[in-house]
Amino acid sequence: MKYMFNQIYLIGSFCLLVSCTAMAQKFNTHQVKSGETLESISKIYGVSTSSILQYNKEIKEGQKLRSNTILVVPGKKIVEQTSTPASNTPTSSTVTTVNTRVVQDSAKAREPIGYTEHRVKKKETIFGITQMYNITEDELKKYNPKLYASPLQKKMDLRIPKYRAPKVEEVVGNQDDLEKYIVAAKETRWSIAHKYGITIERMLELNPGLSTANNYLSEGYELLMPKIAGSTVKNQVTQLYTSYTVPAKMNFYRLEKEFGVKSDEIVRLNPEITERGGLKEGMVIRIPEQKIETGEINTDNYIFYEVKPKQNEFRLTRKFGMTWAELVALNPDLKDGLKAGMVLKLPKDKVGDFEVRNALVLDKVNLLDSMNVGVTPKILFLLPFRLDKVNLENKESSEKTINARRDMTVSLGLYSGALVAIDSMKSLGVSIDIKTFDNQLDLAKTKQILQAEQLGNYSAVFGPLDAPSLKETAVQASKFNVPVLAPVNAKSDISLDNVFFSYTEEEVLWKHMLDYVEASHKDETLLIIADEDNKKEKEAIIKRFPTAKVVVVKEEEKNIGINRDKLQTLLSDEVSNWVFVESDNYKLIASVVSILNSFNNTAFDPVLGKNKVNVRMFTTDMNSAFENDVISNTHLSNLKFTYPSVNRQVANNSFVERYRKRFGDDPDRYAVRGFDLTYDLLLKLAYNNSLIDVSRFIGETEYNGNKFNYQRKGVAGYYNQSSYIMMIDDLRIKTIE
Repeated sequence: MKYMFNQIYLIGSFCLLVSCTAMAQKFNTHQVKSGETLESISKIYGVSTSSILQYNKEIKEGQKLRSNTILVVPGKKIVEQTSTPASNTPTSSTVTTVNTRVVQDSAKAREPIGYTEHRVKKKETIFGITQMYNITEDELKKYNPKLYASPLQKKMDLRIPKYRAPKVEEVVGNQDDLEKYIVAAKETRWSIAHKYGITIERMLELNPGLSTANNYLSEGYELLMPKIAGSTVKNQVTQLYTSYTVPAKMNFYRLEKEFGVKSDEIVRLNPEITERGGLKEGMVIRIPEQKIETGEINTDNYIFYEVKPKQNEFRLTRKFGMTWAELVALNPDLKDGLKAGMVLKLPKDKVGDFEVRNALVLDKVNLLDSMNVGVTPKILFLLPFRLDKVNLENKESSEKTINARRDMTVSLGLYSGALVAIDSMKSLGVSIDIKTFDNQLDLAKTKQILQAEQLGNYSAVFGPLDAPSLKETAVQASKFNVPVLAPVNAKSDISLDNVFFSYTEEEVLWKHMLDYVEASHKDETLLIIADEDNKKEKEAIIKRFPTAKVVVVKEEEKNIGINRDKLQTLLSDEVSNWVFVESDNYKLIASVVSILNSFNNTAFDPVLGKNKVNVRMFTTDMNSAFENDVISNTHLSNLKFTYPSVNRQVANNSFVERYRKRFGDDPDRYAVRGFDLTYDLLLKLAYNNSLIDVSRFIGETEYNGNKFNYQRKGVAGYYNQSSYIMMIDDLRIKTIE
């Protein structure tokens, strides 16, 4: 408030000054920019620093100027801060250097004037090759289409386009204002922007070679950054001071306690204290600001937040659970005011109503409250309905065919849920333009459909389901940067950054399960029962829990199982036993479940007040073998069977009611998934009609039975990182995490 009042006072004083002296002398107002000094401002207006001080009594000689302070400056501006002086020869007082910035016509792509060949060497990357030849990744892939579908490989021959020298415009600045900065390990754009006290936008202006399509920043990359006045980032020596008005009864002891500054240092900085015989009430003295030792500014030590427009002190302090003083201590630039685009550093252990991804704080956005009803997303649905296999004139025959074909069951389930999602969006005022095709689970049919469609007009493509068709669609859509959503598990060699794999990968599910067990585990005995085909799951568990006991699985040509007596010797009757069962053989699982359940049903011990043996069953891979009819759900419930899952059970809610009303039946898991996927897609497109842009700053979203948290893996696409931990208890499937 005091700072704001000073600004108002200055502006008011200036208005009064102009009205009184307009006939006598010309005056200007000057808004101080970061890094400016009295000397640099005086050169702009051709006046002395004493002249500026004369009309700005609150500014003292040698005092650091605060950004955005309004100064009254006599005279007329004679030097433009961002343009070249009239003379082509720099004056003695202004040393200039000319940097060049590439100016490209964004409306149309540049055309090559020739080509050169490049054979890929060991350890070369796409990024390194584009830097070597000064081209973009899109330009490299355009003339080497194989890179859309295949990763870069040693000895691969590439066609490199050559272009005319681009137009440049001159940007004139002081040669001492900029410095080169080499990106260190674990640094991000946000951590470096914070070091220099600039916005990401400003960093991109200074470094036009940085991609605006992603936030990747490699170790060793050379950046051009503005120097911090009087120092460098790595060796900051500038000492800042604050003005302090001495209150009544203040003494040196209390000053030292309050500011952490020795009394002799205070006297040295304020000779007036000696002249007036000690501290006096009302005396204004200089106190050196104590710098907090923050260590290296990187992702090991901090998380970072980019200030949004219209945010204020109250919103930030409430969001991060910190006082304003604590925020200022970590981010001294806040003393000059809170501005959109500022990058703040925060304690790494900070938690709140936000998500942290790659050390960057993501705001939780309410997509429903942020929709733009003026946007009309256009979606292409490519699913194998297999209408070529259905006799539509015979209802009984059609139903039999549909029930017998999984591809049709999945497609119809997904699409029925998608239609309910589209209806829901329309009821919210958002218009949707959709086009649907039956690709018949056939690559040739898919190509035929894609050739007839203008893919560049679509906001996204939903499907296909089969890997060859999905790959072809992704390659064609990538030419227009159109995202392709893979609705079910898609095991493919696709390596394109426009594909959204919505089905959480097995490795992520394993990790979630093991993280849950590790966080919940106390003194329970851990055992592993895994067959030969699930060796990697067994090794992952042992790596996380080295003390886990391994139960030998006997595998013969026709029989597979475990020895009950040997298992009994490994089980504890003093603590609970947590048993991992890793297999996709329903015979082994059925046998193990029966044996484990038999231990849980041992006689009650009145002394212990519990069964002699307590067993709980886990798996990291809930595959279809666990759902076989020969496996008793009652046994699984007794064992409190716990597993990771891509989806969860859906209770009666508005979606279920809407689905029943439209289709006359309850939605299956594919219908639930179709709704959640489509609703999530349409909400994001209604927020910003670019799914790729939205996915950079929207964190986890959750709907009826699915949740989504897409994270980019280099140029390999976006992968969903979300999953649930489920448990069967009391014959019900429960979500426990």
